[in-house]
Amino acid sequence: MRSHRSLPLAALALVLLAAAAPSAGAKTFRWLCRPGLPDNPCTGALTASVLDANEKVLRIERTPARSNQSIDCFYVYPTVSSQPGITADLSTDPEQIAVAQQQAQRFKSVCKLYAPIYRQLTIAGIFDQSKITAADQAGAYNGVRDAFRSYLKNDNHGRGFVLLGHSQGSFILRKLIAAEVDKKPAIRSRLVSALLLGGNVRVKKGKDVGGDFQHIPACRSNTQIGCVIAYSTFNATPPADSSFGRVTSGFGAQKPNGLEILCTNPAALAGGTGRLQPYLFDKPFPGTLGIAVNAFIGPLPDAGTPWVTAPGHYDAHCSRAGGANVLRVKASHGARDFKPSPDAGWGWHLADVSLALGNLVQIVADETAAYEQRWK
Repeated sequence: MRSHRSLPLAALALVLLAAAAPSAGAKTFRWLCRPGLPDNPCTGALTASVLDANEKVLRIERTPARSNQSIDCFYVYPTVSSQPGITADLSTDPEQIAVAQQQAQRFKSVCKLYAPIYRQLTIAGIFDQSKITAADQAGAYNGVRDAFRSYLKNDNHGRGFVLLGHSQGSFILRKLIAAEVDKKPAIRSRLVSALLLGGNVRVKKGKDVGGDFQHIPACRSNTQIGCVIAYSTFNATPPADSSFGRVTSGFGAQKPNGLEILCTNPAALAGGTGRLQPYLFDKPFPGTLGIAVNAFIGPLPDAGTPWVTAPGHYDAHCSRAGGANVLRVKASHGARDFKPSPDAGWGWHLADVSLALGNLVQIVADETAAYEQRWK
């Protein structure tokens, strides 16, 4: 990854100028995914190859989209930008297309998808946080907030909605939900659920609510609505300075203040151990992040379908070992046992979504049925 320290001073000045928050009246977002949008990466075939223990195709699975989705999904993507500045511009880069395909596309079977391009903190910014300013952070948040407000005004039409994010996307959605949903009963009544993955959602210790949200509790069943699902994936007890799982370390670290990080198991929301249903998009990830993602996942077989479902078993449960509340995942029966990346403090962060993608889509389908029943 190229560091700003290697840039000449004149070039550095230009980079920082380009990374500054947009001026008043400037465009803060563009749509990456929206119904009817040309070249929409949130559309595409959901056909998947089910692999056996030797990663040979066992059968083909076809998942049709619902003909008339009654809810929407508003998706905010994680840190993917390889642009050289602290914040990204509003270009549609290959990384945004790829992550929307890998994380959001399968939800099209249950909801209409909306996703903004926003001025996110880039990979260069995240790994050189001393240069991140309040204006940089505000620029990222304001773009998502403005997109959400635009969605509510122009596209929602009173429909139920799911908020879906990962990593930086979840951190932004935490703030947006607190300001734009949690305190507003009319909007909160339309919240089907919030899927805030790899984002350190805080609750009162031993409780399902409090902390980040005062009125939106943890989801404890597939038919509960108006609730939040949140977790970070690890295959071992996180180290003391882990990026996720503790209020006192990682991103947004603070004193405990009676809070802890929320873990809800997407394979067993009521508690205990459950089996994850992974789906992997069968195409290498581009850009700087692609180096880490492709090394983490490893080469996939040429199955001839857009998706593959991994062989073996991934069993998951929420664990409080070492004072970190995380989703502990164990690979067995020939499942790939990934190496934490970029280090042990991040755990299996790169696979937070893909390892449980089948579970998450099913939860949204079940919640949608419950939401429709509620409003009959």
